[in-house]
Parts: sequence; structure tokens; C-alpha cells
Amino acid sequence: MSSWQLRQAVRALHSGGIIAYPTEAVWGLGCDPLNLDALQHLLHLKQRPAHKGLILIAAHFSDLEAFLAPLSATTYRRVMESWPGAVTWLLPALPWVPMELRGRHDSLAVRVTAHASTRALCEAFGGAVVSTSANRSGHPAARSAFQARRYFGRQLAAVLPGDTSGAAAPSEIRDARSGRVLRPA
Repeated sequence: MSSWQLRQAVRALHSGGIIAYPTEAVWGLGCDPLNLDALQHLLHLKQRPAHKGLILIAAHFSDLEAFLAPLSATTYRRVMESWPGAVTWLLPALPWVPMELRGRHDSLAVRVTAHASTRALCEAFGGAVVSTSANRSGHPAARSAFQARRYFGRQLAAVLPGDTSGAAAPSEIRDARSGRVLRPA
């Protein structure tokens, strides 16, 4: 990934566009989590019901804190032990967080990624980015830039080149309140 390609992706995010980028196991679609029009467009592209919610991915926990209610010391330690990495946590969301992000839940799915180019994207953007698999709901997730482009073509404002980390399955999802694994890795 060149610095020009990274700048293009960041510009697309800031202008409300949808981008595709590699994550730990699959290609993701992303947008600015604070742009309601972008969130709605992303849900429309994926044909994903808003009540399911989306994931926020970040380079640092501090990029997620503005979206989250304060965590207990025990929860904070447990979450930090898994990050950066391919574990997504459901953490209590602040009341202002849009339904398009949290779905019908009072929690928000968040992850501090260890994927180098995704971390670089979040750092260059200046915060968390929406991360959902690059596919239409019910279809297999894209495993390459080619597949992401084939699924969404010109509807993507940018495609950040790179490779996934090679994980066999998307990130594990854990509920911080109950400790349950909702989606195994």
C-alpha cells in the first residue's frame, strides 16, 4: 500500500464514501462511523438490516472510548488482554451512538486490530472506522480485493490494497457482560 493509496482511502472516508480494505480474515467495507448518510448507504449496499448493528475497528482503544460507556476495571483488563487482535467485543454503548452502529442493542461491537494496514488506515483517518464484511448479507465474504470489487464495483469510493492476515474465520465476537462467545473464530 502506498501513501497515495492510503490518502485516497482516507479522503473517501472523510467525504462519506464506502471503502473496501483487508482485515484479519476477510475483506471489509468501511465508512465514517459519525456520518449517518454513509452508514445508511453501507447498510443499503450490504442489504443488511440496521437492527443487527455494525463493528467499529480502531488502531487504539482511545479511538473507541467516545462511543463507549465507562468499563469496570475487570472488563477493561479482560478486553485489553485480547487487543490488539482478532477479538471483537460487545461493550456498553453511550446513549447517543446511532442505531445504525449499535443495532437494536445497548452495546457496540468494537475491535482494536493488529492488522498493519487496517491500523494504518485508522491512524491516518484519525479514529475508528466501520468494519463489516465485504459481501451482501447472506453471501460469502470477499477474500480478495478482486472479489470486493466484483461484489460492489463502482459503488466503492476506494479500495485499499493489501492482504488479509490469513485467519481462517472472521474475528471472534465476545459479549463483555456475559463473557459468552457469540461467534467463534
